[in-house]
Amino acid sequence: MLGSLLATSQAVRAQTTTPAYDPDATQRLVQKLELWPELQGEVAFRNGDYLLLSVRGERNTTDVQSSRSLGFDTRRVSATYEHFWSPTWSWGGSLRYESDARFEAGSGGDMLVPEVLLRHRSPIFGGLTFGQRLGVERQFYGIRRSLGGPGPDGQFWGRLRVDVERLFPLQSDAAGFALRPRISYAASTHLRFQKDTGDPDERTIQFTSLRGEVGVRLSSAIDVTPWVAYQTQYSIALPQYQQDANGMMVQVRGGRTNNVYPTLGLDFRFTLLPTGSKTDRQQLPTQH
Repeated sequence: MLGSLLATSQAVRAQTTTPAYDPDATQRLVQKLELWPELQGEVAFRNGDYLLLSVRGERNTTDVQSSRSLGFDTRRVSATYEHFWSPTWSWGGSLRYESDARFEAGSGGDMLVPEVLLRHRSPIFGGLTFGQRLGVERQFYGIRRSLGGPGPDGQFWGRLRVDVERLFPLQSDAAGFALRPRISYAASTHLRFQKDTGDPDERTIQFTSLRGEVGVRLSSAIDVTPWVAYQTQYSIALPQYQQDANGMMVQVRGGRTNNVYPTLGLDFRFTLLPTGSKTDRQQLPTQH
């Protein structure tokens, strides 16, 4: 009986063939879990504007990278100023520095990024608030290690994010303990108005992030936000070929690739409120 079972299993293996690689199909690769803690310090002004300073670390849970500066694969520092000209509209600018950036068009290295942003937030129904954020930024690379070619010295990017949230106060005090569940979806694209001959092919959207969170407002000055995200990088990998049994060169890798990065994060924000500040101040979620 054992001999017949072995013969059957060998026959099954002989009949099993690896599917042929389809260069027109999109590959989906799920990467290791990412951990993104962030520390924020916010200064609120009497007119409702704010200045935000934040530092963030990004670490993959794989042990492929032997040395990590400060314990993270990527380190990010940013400063943002935002002005509210009405209860629903605001605009501002930010400047961030990323060391060993990993998610921007398949490149790695250090970059400085100024951004201009426009935001709209308004109530819709059932106590829900709907928000939209549009940003345009320019990336300036210092040290860059691009994958698949030298790449451009800098790029313009457009980023659109929409979100829905609801605030649940758990105390009579308007600025007291509260929960803030929220879901957001962001899409980012490289703004390339004219393609040169040597430019690589790109997907229409290069990066998306679906994020869910439950913000915890401990007081008017302290917020803690645990969150989980499903982030995807969309790229076109360079084709790779090898010789088949008939001596023909066939493509075995490359093409349209979706790299999925499940991510866990924790934001901690401390807000400095001046005496006599506006009582109806717009306090934004920690995902600014």
